[in-house]
Amino acid sequence: MRRKSKVPPAPLPQRRGVDPVHLRLPVEGPWPTLRGYLAERLPTVAPERIDELLAGREIVGVGGPVGPDEPFRPGAHLWLYRELPDEVPVPFELHVLHRDEHLVVVDKPHFLATTPRGRHVVETALSRLRHSLGLPALSPAHRLDRLTAGLAMFVVRPEERGAYQTLFRDRLVRKEYRAVAPYDPALDLPRTVRSHIVKERGVIAAQELDAPPNSESRIELPAHRDGLGHYRLLPSTGRTHQLRLHMSGLGVPILGDPVYPVLLPDPAPDDFRRPLQLLASVIEFTDPLTGAPRRYETRRTLTAWADQQAWARGPAVPAAPPATR
Repeated sequence: MRRKSKVPPAPLPQRRGVDPVHLRLPVEGPWPTLRGYLAERLPTVAPERIDELLAGREIVGVGGPVGPDEPFRPGAHLWLYRELPDEVPVPFELHVLHRDEHLVVVDKPHFLATTPRGRHVVETALSRLRHSLGLPALSPAHRLDRLTAGLAMFVVRPEERGAYQTLFRDRLVRKEYRAVAPYDPALDLPRTVRSHIVKERGVIAAQELDAPPNSESRIELPAHRDGLGHYRLLPSTGRTHQLRLHMSGLGVPILGDPVYPVLLPDPAPDDFRRPLQLLASVIEFTDPLTGAPRRYETRRTLTAWADQQAWARGPAVPAAPPATR
């Protein structure tokens, strides 16, 4: 089996925390020029735009920018900036709780994606942190849903990322969440919920199947009032939408959930009212590099528990600047 060659360092810097696109040309092909290859390789990019990029020397190889007459060079590496999608800025702050030579721990707001994906590229926690902290190699240790607020952890050095990801894989991180959902006096709590969760790529909602369990959540109810419960959720596994599915399956779906139990139409991109009332509140583990105990707690609260009427009306949000490019 042929080993993959190492990708050279990108000659283009990140743009607003987003890496340039890397292309590796095939080792053989029928294209006499680079333009011919790009027109076939990038079908979503108009030919006129490819000509503009080449004429403006905005496509860069290991030896520098390439021009319109550049021949096709088998196996060559190229970099260029992607066309960023229109994004409505998320008008909430991303708070850094901890930063050292190994880790960055943040308190993420609702509606901010953790990493670039789909239509969320610049308006993500990773892009914001890379840009604001000057850490272009920063990478996520785990993933927190865009609609969930609270603690997220990032690794400063790429070579150390595996050590921290292994903690999550081996269930060596104690995670605690808080949620606001309807109160059901007939629901016997605390209890442990186990189910088999499957999430298909490209499908918004995950499903629970009749199969051996691959997910486990401890559900507790520290307090309730006025028909609402303030729940403590302790997941032992980290399946996509696990806590939201388990709460919905108990008949107490989390307030503001647009997927469970019923998939609702997508809200307008600038609709930041009534966020999902789910908060990653505690992360606790032993550092795999230093052996030191680490514990982080959110400083955020859940609006619906503090003021149910205000949450029902839709809380005011800060004014957002124009959409980003």
